[in-house]
Amino acid sequence: MSGKANHAIDTLNRQFFIDHPSEAVEVLELLDPNVSAKILSCQQIYLVANILGFLSPDLAASVFSNFSDDVSKAVLENANPSLMTELLGKLEETERNRLLALVDTGIQNDFKTLMSYPEDSAGRLMETRFYVFRENMSVRHCLRRLRKQTHRPSRTLYLVNGQNKLVSRVEMQDFALAEPLQALSELAKPIKAFVNPTDPKEEVVEKMEIYKLSSLPVVDIHGGLIGVIRHDAFVKAAEEGASVDIQTMFGVGKDERALSKPMFAVKKRLPWLEINLLTAFLAASVVGLFEATIAKFTALAVLLPVVAGQSGNTGAQALAVTMRGLALKEISVRQWKAVVFKEMWVGFLNGVAVALTTALGVYFWSRSWGLSMVIGISMVISMVLAGLAGASVPIILTRLGQDPATASSIVLTTVTDVAGFFSFLGIATMLSYLL
Repeated sequence: MSGKANHAIDTLNRQFFIDHPSEAVEVLELLDPNVSAKILSCQQIYLVANILGFLSPDLAASVFSNFSDDVSKAVLENANPSLMTELLGKLEETERNRLLALVDTGIQNDFKTLMSYPEDSAGRLMETRFYVFRENMSVRHCLRRLRKQTHRPSRTLYLVNGQNKLVSRVEMQDFALAEPLQALSELAKPIKAFVNPTDPKEEVVEKMEIYKLSSLPVVDIHGGLIGVIRHDAFVKAAEEGASVDIQTMFGVGKDERALSKPMFAVKKRLPWLEINLLTAFLAASVVGLFEATIAKFTALAVLLPVVAGQSGNTGAQALAVTMRGLALKEISVRQWKAVVFKEMWVGFLNGVAVALTTALGVYFWSRSWGLSMVIGISMVISMVLAGLAGASVPIILTRLGQDPATASSIVLTTVTDVAGFFSFLGIATMLSYLL
């Protein structure tokens, strides 16, 4: 193929990567990592770094390890350090050391420092390549330094004192409008929030959301500025947190990805499926207790899923609201009474409304006031118990020091099924003379 044809293909690929990165990633993930690496190697480094951020971490690490040394060096020097730290952490130690040897000692030390922090900590999200400024520095002097820097500036400039301790900040819009001879201290504002490198990333997300920050400083135990978490890293952490909560709620490992290997997915999911099977037998045993009642009134078997389904949905709603409140710090464990009673009251009011509709429908179907009364009463009871369970499960797990998202839906499903079956069949047994 001629050079002009190759150039045309590279140009088309570049435009595709720029305009449709998500679609481009879908194509790359179907290719062999070596082929993907060859395609990306023909693009500009900023574009390569951007696409690596869109790829699933495992595949991105494989593609990165297939780059030539020149491309790998450029990516390590220019890509988001937190992204590269994640990719380097997925490689074998020998391969990781080989790649780190391509860059200078300062960058190597930065990556080694980042990799020394816990997986889900602020230290893993921060960038260590940033500029700090003194309070007595002039705007002109600061601007001269900014023009010489090789990496992108933050929208917030951080000021330190003589002991290199973080003392204040200057917003870029204030800096842009300042006089050249003004001192940065005249533009400085107090630090709204900061984190330590070992703080969990949930705290990073919380503080950046509360204070509406474009970046968040990371300080050591002495107050020294050691890193900055940018807004894009915060967005990624928030997205990952949300997706992890969704996965763990349904008994899926937090490190599983859409393109993970089948055996890896089986290993993560199977234990929870086995637990779910045991809980299903528990719910089935409740139905078995009322076998004689069901045999006598077969209509109960037809209506049983209706009660269980409504209680399950009610519990899921309560669980979602409570989980969100705990995650965003809207509520704490100490407020359990208010949360539980609120969800029980909501369950009661919704239960009454749904019970009236259900009872009316059942009457037109069966022409039995007794059956309508049984399902109406059981609907209210089961939805109240479902609200109680949906609010209690995540609060109890949090109180016990566990992740409230961990397979909470499996626990909730068991409780709501048992409550629905027992209330419906129990009331039907007690009021059998009306059926």
